Amino acid sequence: MNFTRIATLAAAATMLSGAALADSGISEFRIGILGGENASDRLRSNECLVEKTEALLGVDTKLFAPADYNGVIEGLLGGNLDMAWLGASAYAKVYLTDPTAVEPVLTKINADGSFGYHSIGFARVDSGITNLDDMRGKKFGFGDPNSTSGYLIPSIEIPAAGYTMQSGDHFGEVVFVGGHEQTIVAVQNGDIDAGVSWADGLGNWEDGYNSGAFRKAADAGLVDMTQLVEIWRSKVIPEGPIVLRKDLPADVKVKMVAMLASLPSMDPECAYGFMAGEIKAIAPISHADYEVIVAARQAKSN
Repeated sequence: MNFTRIATLAAAATMLSGAALADSGISEFRIGILGGENASDRLRSNECLVEKTEALLGVDTKLFAPADYNGVIEGLLGGNLDMAWLGASAYAKVYLTDPTAVEPVLTKINADGSFGYHSIGFARVDSGITNLDDMRGKKFGFGDPNSTSGYLIPSIEIPAAGYTMQSGDHFGEVVFVGGHEQTIVAVQNGDIDAGVSWADGLGNWEDGYNSGAFRKAADAGLVDMTQLVEIWRSKVIPEGPIVLRKDLPADVKVKMVAMLASLPSMDPECAYGFMAGEIKAIAPISHADYEVIVAARQAKSN
């Protein structure tokens, strides 16, 4: 990652922070928020972006938190949303449907400077499940069909490890739960025996790692991580991109990229909520970083 460029963007955001666009060429700015936790928590975590964007662009800014990933995807494809932080698989779906709809501009950099995260398989400690072998005949939960860590990657890597994903084969039942928070709560409550969610894999398990869905759920008091155990971990997945609608005015895109890149240094609390935990930076990214996920998504649909 080019941290010199990040510093330049942050400096630009500082200079721009006191001056809204005189004529942005848009009447409002619309931010979509992927599923993964309940709508009220998603809106609260991203509310700080509204004030900052309104001050920067001089237009009303609205947050949209559809019930599932597809709501954000369709909003971007239809030109009804201007920005979203997508998972890599959700971005791949947008790109494969219409490569002119959005452009990836930034992504999350972990506290150790790495770029990526993991799909984490987990179960209750008191279930006695410690690995996928122990899941024979038991109920396994995915999150959302458009989630990278909650479906795409585990649906490829787990079968590659010798465990077919059809109900009644190794696993007694394979179900979609609806999202990351729903999966975590479903395992915690014993509604499913195990599931997958996402984390950077850094820091302490009992904290929900440094960032990701477990950290968000732990911070919200929804789960006691000491009652859960990790049973599987994927290879590193490219962190998903923050995307902007491609046909936005160029000056709007420049200002938004600069503001977002400055968040970790200018407003760490806002960055923590927006990026689901502790991070080092919000860094530039491009389509080339997601070509492997686009290819995996395309192969999965064939």
